[in-house]
Amino acid sequence: MMEYVKSKVRDVMDFPQKGIVFKDLTTVFKDPRALHIIGWDLSQLYRDKGVTKVVGIESRGFIGGSILAFELGAGFVPARKPGKLPADTVSCSYDKEYGKDTIEIHRDAITPDDIVVIHDDVLATGGTMAAVYNLVKSMNPKKIYVNFIIELGALNGRAAMPADAEVTSLIKY
Repeated sequence: MMEYVKSKVRDVMDFPQKGIVFKDLTTVFKDPRALHIIGWDLSQLYRDKGVTKVVGIESRGFIGGSILAFELGAGFVPARKPGKLPADTVSCSYDKEYGKDTIEIHRDAITPDDIVVIHDDVLATGGTMAAVYNLVKSMNPKKIYVNFIIELGALNGRAAMPADAEVTSLIKY
């Protein structure tokens, strides 16, 4: 089934800058069968883990994260760029593939009773996920899982993940 999903991933040359081959998931998301497969496979990874919140990273992480939260009967928490969330936030700045950035979540989004999956579409260098992981961890949930649809192994993003992060990816390149 993942081979079908993989066949729907589009390579975009020189995006967002020359020399980069961007793995575009919009072609996966628009395909009903591929989207269903992703939703099913993501939910099976965490079905019996007691997940109470799914944190989706802006913006493509909102898609898989929302599907996962729905399938698990969990709440959804958006991790967004600065100034996009309306209430009190916590933030973390980090280096990413193409420069520096900052990510925020609502201060009251995660409690010590929560079991959390942090989801994003692609693991590249890992900077964004590491920042979100640190934000979520600062809120002291019971457990944190990390998930991606695609992992770009050559970029060694897993090295940016904290040693205690339990990381899964559906597709590896």
